[in-house]
Amino acid sequence: MPHLPAVLRLAVGRDSAAPAPDWVVLDLHGSYPAHRSADPVQAVLHRSESLEGLTARLERIADADWVTGVLVRVTGLTAGLATSDAIGRALGRLDAGKRVVVYLPHVSMRTLLVGARVREVVAPESAEVMVPGFAAERTFYGSFLSRHGIAFENLRIREYKSALTRFSEDHMDSHDREQLTAYLDSAERTWLTTLHGARQVDGDVARRWFDPDEDLPRTWFAEELTNATQLLETGLLTRVAYDDEIVTPVEQHWGRALELVLGELGERRAARKADGVTVVPVIGPIVSGRSRPTPPVPFLPGPTAGADTVVAALRKADRDERTRAIVLYVDSPGGSALASDLVCRAVERCTKPVVAVMGEVAGSGGYYVLARADHVVASPFTLTGSIGVVVGKPVLTQLNERHGLNPEVVGREEALFDSPNRPFSDAGRAWAERMMREVYDRFVDRVATGRGLTRERVDEIGRGRIWSGADAVELGLVDELGDLDAGVAAARRLAGLPDDAPVRAAGNGFTLPGTPTFGKDPARTLAGLWPFGQERVLTWMDSTVTIR
Repeated sequence: MPHLPAVLRLAVGRDSAAPAPDWVVLDLHGSYPAHRSADPVQAVLHRSESLEGLTARLERIADADWVTGVLVRVTGLTAGLATSDAIGRALGRLDAGKRVVVYLPHVSMRTLLVGARVREVVAPESAEVMVPGFAAERTFYGSFLSRHGIAFENLRIREYKSALTRFSEDHMDSHDREQLTAYLDSAERTWLTTLHGARQVDGDVARRWFDPDEDLPRTWFAEELTNATQLLETGLLTRVAYDDEIVTPVEQHWGRALELVLGELGERRAARKADGVTVVPVIGPIVSGRSRPTPPVPFLPGPTAGADTVVAALRKADRDERTRAIVLYVDSPGGSALASDLVCRAVERCTKPVVAVMGEVAGSGGYYVLARADHVVASPFTLTGSIGVVVGKPVLTQLNERHGLNPEVVGREEALFDSPNRPFSDAGRAWAERMMREVYDRFVDRVATGRGLTRERVDEIGRGRIWSGADAVELGLVDELGDLDAGVAAARRLAGLPDDAPVRAAGNGFTLPGTPTFGKDPARTLAGLWPFGQERVLTWMDSTVTIR
C-alpha cells in the first residue's frame, strides 16, 4: 500500500457544471526515484513518491469509470531528463482514454517534456519561463586538492574514461568535452523531435528555437521566450489559463480517493496468484556484498546495489513458478568491476527471458550488468556506454608533511598499493595497468557476446565514451527506446504472456547502513568516503555532471 503522504496528495475536483467530483487533481513534484522500497520500514522513512508508484496510480485512474478528467500540476519537479520523459510517456498513455491537462506554473525544458505527449498543456499568464536548451557543468578539484597537499592517482582505459579526472585534473579535457557535447546535442534533438511532433509544430520552426537562422522566416528564439503568451504563439502551450479556470477545486473527497488507493490491494493479491513479470532493481553504485538503501538523512551517501542482493533476487525470480520473465531495471553509474561481472553472470544464467531497462544512468558497470540481457530498453535521454576501466586513489604525501604526519612502512611496500600515504610505485602501476587491461578485455567480451558485435566494434565504441540512449540504439548497444512500461511489454511478449499479466517487484534485501565514523586522520576520513570496500578496479562512470 502506498505511504500516507502520496495518498494525501491525490485530491478530487469537479467541472463547474458537474454535480459531483469527477476530476482528479494530481500534484507532481520532487525527483521520482525509480522504485519504492519493498521494505515497509524504508517506505515509511522515505516519503517521496517513486516513479513506480506514480505510474501505478495513473493506471488506476485510467481504470476508474467516474474520472472524466485529470489536472496535473507540475511544481518543484527535480527529476532527471529520462525520468521526466518516462512521466510524460505515462501521462500520454492516460491521455489516450481520459482528458488530461498538464498545468505548468514553471515552464522549463523538463516540465515541457512531462507534458509533451498530452493534448492540453496550460500555463498561467504569470508563469515563470526558462527554455534555453541544455548545458552540462562539472566541477574539477585538481587545483584545490593540490593546494591542500592532496594529489590523485588516475589510471584509466581509455581516453574518454573521465570517472576520476575531476579529482586529478583542474579542467575538462578535449575528450570529455567532446562526449558531453555529443550527449547534449542528442538530448536537444530528442527534445525537439518529441515536442514538435506532439504539438504539431513545423520541424524547421522547432529547430530555430535553439539555432536561429536569419535566412529563414523570423520566429521566437529560445533566449527570447519569457512569458506564456509567447509560448502559446510558438505552439509549446495550448492555452494560457489559471488552474481554477480548468477545474473547480472542492474539498477532499475521501471516498473516491480511497477507492483509487484501495484498488491497489486487490491488484497485489491477484498478482500473487497469476503468472507475470518480476522487476529486479539495480539502483546506485554497484558494490560487492548486500545492497544498502537510501538513508533517511539527506547528506549521507545514497543507495548502493549489492551484487549478493541482486544476484539472489535474479536467482529467486528465475526459480519462481509464477515468474515467466524478468525485467532488470538499472539506474547506476557502475562501480566495482567484480560486482558488475557477478551480476552479469547471473543475468546470463537465467533460464527465463531477461529484459534490461535503463533509467537516468546505466553506464560503465551499469551497462556491464545488462550486457547479456535478451532485450535492452533505454530512454533517449539515458546516459549509457562508458565501457572502460579506472583505478585511482588520493595521495596525501604533501598533506602529511604539512601536518607533521609520518607514516612508516614495515614489510613489503607492494602490499601498500592502495595506501593513500604514497603514490603508486613503478611496479604497482605496471601491475594495475595489466589488471585493468584484463578487466577491460573481459568487459568488451561480455558486451560483444551479449550484443552480437565483434570485439573490435565494441572496442571502437567503448574507450570509456558515454552515449545517449538515442545514440546507443544506432550503435547496437540498445534495442529499443522507451521506459519501464516498454520493458515490461517486451518481457511479456518474450514470455508469451498476455498484455495485462501482473508485474511484481523483487524484494530488495536492503540492510541498514553502518554508522559513519569521523576522525582527525585524513587517510581514514577519505577512506570512509570510498563505497567500494577493498576493491580498487572500477567499471565506474562519473555521473556528477549537472545537466541543466
